[in-house]
Amino acid sequence: MIERIITIGAYGFCAESFIRVLRDAGVDLFIDIRARRGLRGSTYAFANASRLQSALSDAGIDYVHAKDLAPSQDVRDAQKAADANAGIAKRDRTRLSDAFVSAYRKECLSGFDARQFVARYCDGAKRPALFCVEREPAACHRSLLAERLSQDLGVPIQDLKP
Repeated sequence: MIERIITIGAYGFCAESFIRVLRDAGVDLFIDIRARRGLRGSTYAFANASRLQSALSDAGIDYVHAKDLAPSQDVRDAQKAADANAGIAKRDRTRLSDAFVSAYRKECLSGFDARQFVARYCDGAKRPALFCVEREPAACHRSLLAERLSQDLGVPIQDLKP
């Protein structure tokens, strides 16, 4: 039974600190909710799928990819447009736009069933971590999914930050 929903992003971490905070939080399942599982540049190469899965395996943390909970390109484009209009770079964003939130909830959460999600992905996990790249949870779709899971399952959310 899930005790809490944990969220984490890649930005602000290095490979060692990333794995350390996951271990310290007791994460037993890592749920990657990105559409594309790679990042450009050497700073965040640890978050590229193959390296990430290897490091998690070495740490004794199971990994699953839940691509069906990643926003579509159209939804991501809505956020990109809002960021451009506000003059905010993706890495500097502190919250999601209303357009993104509305579109993501409609696209990914309108027919969402938390118990089916748990049965499909969580197989006995007590502390699953939802992962995407943004540093701030409120700037990422993982916060919307975590909120929904928390409400439906009656469990707290813990956001891990650098």
